[in-house]
Amino acid sequence: MKKISIAIICILTCFSGVFAQQARFTVNGTIEFDKTVNAYALIRKGQITGKFASGNERDLLEQYQVSNPQFKTLKSTLSFAGNKTLFTPVDRSSVKGQGFEIPSSAQNNIVYTDHTAGTVTIQKDIMGDNFLLSDSTRKIKWKITGETREIAGYPCRRANGLMMDSIYVVAFFTEKIHVQGGPESFDGLPGMILEVALPHDNITWKATKVTDMVIATDVVKPPKTGKKVDATGLMEVLKGITNNRPPAQAGVIMKAYLL
Repeated sequence: MKKISIAIICILTCFSGVFAQQARFTVNGTIEFDKTVNAYALIRKGQITGKFASGNERDLLEQYQVSNPQFKTLKSTLSFAGNKTLFTPVDRSSVKGQGFEIPSSAQNNIVYTDHTAGTVTIQKDIMGDNFLLSDSTRKIKWKITGETREIAGYPCRRANGLMMDSIYVVAFFTEKIHVQGGPESFDGLPGMILEVALPHDNITWKATKVTDMVIATDVVKPPKTGKKVDATGLMEVLKGITNNRPPAQAGVIMKAYLL
């Protein structure tokens, strides 16, 4: 009887260890992201600026295709501790061709988000000048679906969203990372966003590596450099730099810096 009792205790101990492992969630660490831009598609759609940008999309695309790949990839990192995140670009350069540029291909933002407080601080590089935007977190209307996939070793669920009233978003998030964040300023789902795509804008962010590690408190902190603006002030800045642009190019610039 004593041997049976000992055996039962051993079995229960083993199971409790397994359950503890399965129940463990990541709350601190870093995530490496790749931002992938379909340059051919954006040139074809006229999502470009520059002196040769208007009305010459076909010629510009043919010239660009001669010596440039279809996809441009830029790297970034997301550090997270508790329910705070800091998104930092590694590569910032935009896609450029002969006489044109794709503004939405660049990584202009350093983004600090306090997901508990619902606040965000963003350092924006706007044509070489730094601005410091303090605002509430972005409102995205999410609807979680039944689709699943694995990303960077984590099980993820799909959610479809709408932001800025008209931009369609597809995201995959994992509930195994207990932080409601993601790349750039994407958030609002019950777990970390490891992939997000803007299908109509031909841009995708995808996690390539997640490192579960202790993050020092002085790492995840808001940026400090830049002229302080609120959302209204940012719009005034963007209007100022687009006033003398053709309407189509002005719209491309505004969208790139507001994403």
